[in-house]
Amino acid sequence: MVFPLHELELLLTDELLLAADTEASMLGIAMPTQQAQAVTAPVPIDSLVAVGILCSVEPVLGFPPPDATVRAGGYASVQDALDHLLPRLENQWQKKQGGTK
Repeated sequence: MVFPLHELELLLTDELLLAADTEASMLGIAMPTQQAQAVTAPVPIDSLVAVGILCSVEPVLGFPPPDATVRAGGYASVQDALDHLLPRLENQWQKKQGGTK
């Protein structure tokens, strides 16, 4: 089996952007309308919000990722979260598959 990187990246990006948009609204920050700029916008993603978002990847991974996948303290941007979460999810997936990269 091949790690579903593209599917996870799309799913996490969508979910994280929704969370960032909500946070930006509460903080009075204008989110960029273009996705490429929005993912790097300095809008914090709380770690508890990120843990909740991890639930959305379970159907793709085939297992629930542990809450500890998320960095304590959260993330500075959507891209920061993606850069941290995707490699960890891949490592967990590889272990569940019984293989290595």
